[in-house]
Amino acid sequence: MIARALAVALVVLATAQSRAAEVIVTDGDTLVLNGTPIRLVGIDAPQTDQTCLDRAGVVWRCGIAARDQLEKHIAKRQVRCDDAGADAVYKKRSTGICWVEGETANLNQWLVREGWALNLESRFKSDREYARDNRKGLWSGCFVSPQTLRRWNQSVAKLLGAACPEGNDWKARNVLFPERPTMPPGCAIKGKSAARAMMFGSRGIYHLEACRSYARTKAPDRWFCSEDEAKADGFRKSHTC
Repeated sequence: MIARALAVALVVLATAQSRAAEVIVTDGDTLVLNGTPIRLVGIDAPQTDQTCLDRAGVVWRCGIAARDQLEKHIAKRQVRCDDAGADAVYKKRSTGICWVEGETANLNQWLVREGWALNLESRFKSDREYARDNRKGLWSGCFVSPQTLRRWNQSVAKLLGAACPEGNDWKARNVLFPERPTMPPGCAIKGKSAARAMMFGSRGIYHLEACRSYARTKAPDRWFCSEDEAKADGFRKSHTC
């Protein structure tokens, strides 16, 4: 009797943790549903200010491309997400596995299989291998994993993709690991990591062009394309705005 009651409780909980809503895509692995940021669990896509090399070796805004491909795939359809708990990096952000209306494969798997994200879990390993072998998405050019870029492992980072140079690859490494991220077109919001923000649960502060602090915020750590993106990544607005 107790076991049956527990099973019913788990079903109710799972149902309560499932969301269905229209979606805002902020980057290649983050959505905002009804005002709640959700990071797609088990995968890692480039942030919008990450650059890669395309198949011709030209600098490519791969982070923007990953976001745009996800947005294009979802189109105007509704998205449902099963809550997978709080994000390990930013506790105020949820994680989840999400499905778009009319599709059987979840978005997490789709992004890895189409080459716009890397798997962080073994369940998407075959999808990553498919994308690599077929030179899908990021794999058509040369890139480093977003995790490697965040940790700045420039000298030991594995270069990924069909267009990576053989032998002396330092020219490519310098492009893939810029000293400071450059502003993507139309993405003028500056993000700066700040200890005072972290004390109150944020990862940093973002500065709009209208903020008094904008001009004096030199060499930002991040560039954001929208306030939704900045907030979803754990940054709060500057108090000078």
